[in-house]
Amino acid sequence: MSEIVNLEPRGVWEQFDAITRVPRPSKKEGKIIEYLVAFAEKHGLEYKKDAIGNVVIRKGATPGFENRPTVILQSHMDMVCEKNSDVEFDFETDPIRTRIDGGWVKAEGTTLGADCGIGMAAALAALVDPAIEHGPLEALFTVDEETGLTGAFELGEGMLTGKYLVNLDSEDEGELFIGCAGGIDTVATFRYAMEPAPKNHVFFRVDVSDLLGGHSGDDIDKGRANSNKLVARLLWEGMQSYELRLAYFNGGNLRNAIPREAYAIFGVPARFESEFRKRYELFAADLEAELKLAEPNFRITLNEMPEVDRVLDARTQSGLVYALVGVPNGVVAMSQAVAGLVETSTNLASVKFGGDDSIVVTSSQRSSVESAKTYVMQMVESVFALAGADVAHSDGYPGWAPDPASLLLERTRASYVRLFGTEPKVRAIHAGLECGLFLEKYPELEMVSFGPTLRGVHSPDERLEIATVPKFWALLVDLLRTI
Repeated sequence: MSEIVNLEPRGVWEQFDAITRVPRPSKKEGKIIEYLVAFAEKHGLEYKKDAIGNVVIRKGATPGFENRPTVILQSHMDMVCEKNSDVEFDFETDPIRTRIDGGWVKAEGTTLGADCGIGMAAALAALVDPAIEHGPLEALFTVDEETGLTGAFELGEGMLTGKYLVNLDSEDEGELFIGCAGGIDTVATFRYAMEPAPKNHVFFRVDVSDLLGGHSGDDIDKGRANSNKLVARLLWEGMQSYELRLAYFNGGNLRNAIPREAYAIFGVPARFESEFRKRYELFAADLEAELKLAEPNFRITLNEMPEVDRVLDARTQSGLVYALVGVPNGVVAMSQAVAGLVETSTNLASVKFGGDDSIVVTSSQRSSVESAKTYVMQMVESVFALAGADVAHSDGYPGWAPDPASLLLERTRASYVRLFGTEPKVRAIHAGLECGLFLEKYPELEMVSFGPTLRGVHSPDERLEIATVPKFWALLVDLLRTI
């Protein structure tokens, strides 16, 4: 057991500690599903599992609360699996190594999985804490939220009976969320041929690393750099003046994470070596000045490589690099309806050379306005199509339209004011939540989302603020008592 089990409220932290020891990558949730089923059986609770792997655990009302409406506590069981490049860790077998760092709980060189492990922990603690007064409870744990919202898309019939749904997947204590953006992925595939590397070339590897990264919804407006974009910028300059030939490009990993690391292997004619090295030094200095406030730990390095045998064919190289430089990335539009809310954005998430003569570029688009989501998707598709790529899209997912008149929102707000003597902020969020998909299946649901404070989500800097967990728990307990 970790030292975090001594934190308060102990019931929540004990459940979170147990969850961190169960591997749960997206699309590989078998072990955490088994854990949840065993938890229900151990505590004599009714449970149901649907065909895709979602689990709902039910508990009857405490005495005197039998006539209260059923409340659904919802969280997702998978986690984003990101680690620093120098860390040895297998997310399919190894437990997360948690530690207390000042006022935060963090992991050793990996994502912590508090998104959404702390929400799961609160739901499990609510199911077994005898001191909590509540009406009938349903705790829904969904699979594969992070890479496709698969669990929400394929939620089985009859899994839910409740009227009110509390989503436990938010990251800012003191804020109640009542709406979220919809999203869609755009995947561009370049077909390429390798050809013999030209003679009398010097080859290099450029690495961009130590960027902050983060969540492509929550953090897209913070001005953080995209590693794929930075590497592509150097390649573009090399192509203009130094006859650069590209051999390999690898950057980013997850569709919903701002990429933190990327590298490329390329060559320039030996006659340009000295001039190119000088241009690289100027380029690196320009980036450091450009990013000194947004990316304080930014690193870029250039190392000479042994001569390579093959390089990318010139046509595909041109299309790929020009597309990576030209495709939009970051905030596209701010909301006209909600001050300070990002309306529309796009994230150039990953560039991967496949073993089947393909280069796959994955990006994700988000918007709280459905037509704007379609338009930014078209913008991204157009750039890649003009560059010669085949373009496909995911099914996408709907946004969650705010309902300021919701009774659940009013009761949650009243609980917060009663407990803490201050008004919570009521907001919509640019990140995607599963709530829009639940509404498609259960249109009568009222929903609200809240949680403790998380930072650095979807990156190895992910951390959970300890002081906000007791407030998160107190709000949940009071809401269950009063709704």
